[in-house]
Amino acid sequence: MRRFGEQVVAGQRYRLRPGAYAVLMRGDRFLLTHQAEPKPEFQLPGGGIDPGEGALTALNREVFEETGWSITGHRRLGAYRRFTYMPEYDRWAEKVCHIYLARPALRRGPPSEPGHTAFWMSGAEALAALSNSGDRHFMAKVLRNLG
Repeated sequence: MRRFGEQVVAGQRYRLRPGAYAVLMRGDRFLLTHQAEPKPEFQLPGGGIDPGEGALTALNREVFEETGWSITGHRRLGAYRRFTYMPEYDRWAEKVCHIYLARPALRRGPPSEPGHTAFWMSGAEALAALSNSGDRHFMAKVLRNLG
């Protein structure tokens, strides 16, 4: 599995944290989430898969929490991993990120997760805004397939 991001810190123990994230496309626009804390950044909507939860269940829950939208038409694009410190959990994690392509179907309200704001962008804007190289890789893959 391809790895993106920070180098592994020698001697550091990492806790496995699987997650599900989506490139959300509607027409020629893409829906991202902006997370204000702990560091302001644009991300693909999604997040951790809780124990006993399936990837698509987690994806639907996380996208709704971070954007206020329900989604449909899930198609798996691939996965990547990254090793990082997660200050909001005070945890070093090996994140295994399962990436999907999906379509925002219905806006059900504002994001319910504190510190998150939903933003619609063009493909080029979204690619430039994403803060993590793994997310950018999958956004670029979707954009290449459109062209």
